[in-house]
Amino acid sequence: MSLFSQTHFEEDGQEQPAVGYWKPLMLSKGSKKEPETGCQNAGSGDDSQSTEQRNVSRLRSSSVEIREKGSEFLKEELHKAQKELKLKDKECERLSKVREQLEQELEELTASLFEEAHKMVREANTKQAASEKQLKEAWGKIDMLQAEVTALKTLVITSTPSSPNWELHPQLQSPSKAVFRKGHGRNKSTSSAIVTAISQNATPAPVSRECKEIDSILFAEFQSWKESPTLDKSCSFLDRIYREDVGPCLDFTKQELSELVRVAVEQNTLTIEPVASQMLPVVKVSAEDSGGPKKCALSGLPRTCKHRIMLGDSGNYYYISPSCRARITAVCNFFTYIRYIQQGLVRQDVELMYWEVMRLRREMSLAKLGFYPTEM
Repeated sequence: MSLFSQTHFEEDGQEQPAVGYWKPLMLSKGSKKEPETGCQNAGSGDDSQSTEQRNVSRLRSSSVEIREKGSEFLKEELHKAQKELKLKDKECERLSKVREQLEQELEELTASLFEEAHKMVREANTKQAASEKQLKEAWGKIDMLQAEVTALKTLVITSTPSSPNWELHPQLQSPSKAVFRKGHGRNKSTSSAIVTAISQNATPAPVSRECKEIDSILFAEFQSWKESPTLDKSCSFLDRIYREDVGPCLDFTKQELSELVRVAVEQNTLTIEPVASQMLPVVKVSAEDSGGPKKCALSGLPRTCKHRIMLGDSGNYYYISPSCRARITAVCNFFTYIRYIQQGLVRQDVELMYWEVMRLRREMSLAKLGFYPTEM
């Protein structure tokens, strides 16, 4: 079999060569071997040329297809990028609006804060001016009160329970000489020295003519108390007087009411006032706790009650007999005098103050034994 026919058979029997299979053909074309016959060279040249053309056309079509696919991919990517860019623009626009809104709110808040601060400053200045004005008025009132206190001290020094000033204390006059004002008059325990005034009308023996001798124990207790006067009954001076005079003098049959009276006397909140004669028929006698014009609330005995007491600001009145009133006023006079000493209103020698205290103790002793002036 000839070489040409063998080559032709092989070419007819084989499949179409791949795109890169023509390279060995090119090598066979450029080899130094010469074909045996001219016909064989001519046939192989046509086949290789057609194969090359097909391969070139295939390469061109594949490159065009690749370009088209690449352009489509790039278009898609460009479209995606444009969409993302639009979204970014919208987001930027939204954030810009938010920033502008926040800036506006911040400006409004700053303006309101400044306005509130100025308002607070104005109010503070107004309050300061008002406080300064009140302070000046208070200082003026203090100066006025100090002047009044000084004048009162000068008047009080000249009027003590032992020697009252009748012009300064008109309430110390006899009840028969007192004029009732629209029913009754009122006097606090701090200024009720009625027993002292009436006892002077009972013509007792003058204190100056009596034989007196100072008890060393009592005088020492009084001197110790006088160095630092106090109303605390734990000190030896007041403790003795509470046990020997105040307690027995205010010990009445009605124990509960007696305790309330004692507390009111100590706190200076007891009020004693006379009952006008025109009021007597009007008052009910059936009130067992408060007594009545014909029954004493402290002793529980049927007595003619010309006075009544009120404890603090309770508004409850208790009718008392003359004997009970004498005992209460004796204790009130004692507390009034020691309060004067504590406040520095009594300018006397220690011995004179001691004898005045002893006189008040004697009044309490007489009152608790049942002695009282007939004017009561």
